Amino acid sequence: MKRKLLTISLILILCLPCFMGCGSGKEDSSETERQQTESQQTPQAQPQEPTTDGATSGTAAPSTSGALQVIGTKLCDSNGNPVMLRGLSTHGIAWFPDYINATAFKQFHEEWGANVMRLAMYTTEYNGYCTGGDQAWLKTLVKNGVEYATQNDMYVIIDWHILADGNPHTYKSEALAFFEEMSATYANYNNVIYEICNEPNGGTSWAQIKVYAEEIIPVIRANDKDAIIIVGTPNWCQYVKDAAADPSTGYDNIMYALHFYAATHTDWLRNDMVTAINSGLPIFVSEYGICDASGNGVIDEYQANQWMELLNQHGISYCGWNISNKGETSAIFGTWCNKTSGWTVDDLSSSGKWQYDMLRKYQLGK
Repeated sequence: MKRKLLTISLILILCLPCFMGCGSGKEDSSETERQQTESQQTPQAQPQEPTTDGATSGTAAPSTSGALQVIGTKLCDSNGNPVMLRGLSTHGIAWFPDYINATAFKQFHEEWGANVMRLAMYTTEYNGYCTGGDQAWLKTLVKNGVEYATQNDMYVIIDWHILADGNPHTYKSEALAFFEEMSATYANYNNVIYEICNEPNGGTSWAQIKVYAEEIIPVIRANDKDAIIIVGTPNWCQYVKDAAADPSTGYDNIMYALHFYAATHTDWLRNDMVTAINSGLPIFVSEYGICDASGNGVIDEYQANQWMELLNQHGISYCGWNISNKGETSAIFGTWCNKTSGWTVDDLSSSGKWQYDMLRKYQLGK
């Protein structure tokens, strides 16, 4: 098992209200409206500088499954046994940094049963990494999140969260530098997963994404020869069949992202997913919600349950969107809850209660 101990400053930051949108969807009016809203809105406050609390880094990666590998279409442990990662995704860490704290991650693991956390770092929206955001501060948040996940025996996804930029080539040079640094930092960890382009959209083709991926992957591989890498797919990560028809070759441990929002993406996308899997494509659902594609519409528990049955049937890992108290149905906390840890069921939104029950059922048997 790979090991590296890092001492990283931890953070205590004032809560930031956020008016940004989230979620994912097919190319329809709700998705277009969401992107326009994210680009235009102005937050109330600048992010605060992180402060230290004297804590030290945790032990190396999860003891339960160790280093992961992809065998065929399956995510497997170091002994070749299929494993499933089930967990949660943050909202944009620039807007909701307070949820990245040791107590919260401990509760998500021990009480919710999460064995993976996804750190969503937006590239373009307000305070985006590539559009005026404090890059050092954002990287500190990512690194703290990795440490908290590691301390709590969880896997962690470092998510280059493109959205309004649409095409991953837009900020490719920044992505190359970011993943070179992250992969060098975590080369000896076995719980770090790299998601290199969240949701390509706006007509970006699989051919364009593939070219981008085949420039980013070697940069990561130069430092970490076997970490899991997740590649986004076209149309907000719905067109997995395009990737299945022409996957990247020459690299091990590559997976492909599929995102769904249950009230919008139903049988048609589930059928496409199964077709892609049957074609040999390893899929990771790195983001999903149980509402519609806007991230703030009707909740459809029936369709959400249909998705869970199929994902569990095929052993596909998944992360639920999103850890925040933003006033939208995909947020797992109610707007009335200002806590950043120590939650009770009464603090959860309808989406949060569903995800809480689902994780506890499948991960903890409760």
